[in-house]
Amino acid sequence: MSMLGTVAKQLKNHPALIPLFIFIGGGTTMSILYLGRLALRNPDVCWDRTNNPEPWNKMEANQQYKLFTINTDYSKLKKDRPDF
Repeated sequence: MSMLGTVAKQLKNHPALIPLFIFIGGGTTMSILYLGRLALRNPDVCWDRTNNPEPWNKMEANQQYKLFTINTDYSKLKKDRPDF
């Protein structure tokens, strides 16, 4: 009997475990998606050091890269660092 068949048999005998599997699966999915977003969208991560060695220096002052911010309007921020 396969592992999936064993789990299905247990869920038929104990239906109270179904929400546990749903929440664990949902949490795992959300954490994998967030880690993927961090790896692909975060300016601190650089996958190609030869063509783009310091991508964080190319960000404008009004660019938002956080997932969410509270009481911050990025369109009104001024650039506080010199141009490169």
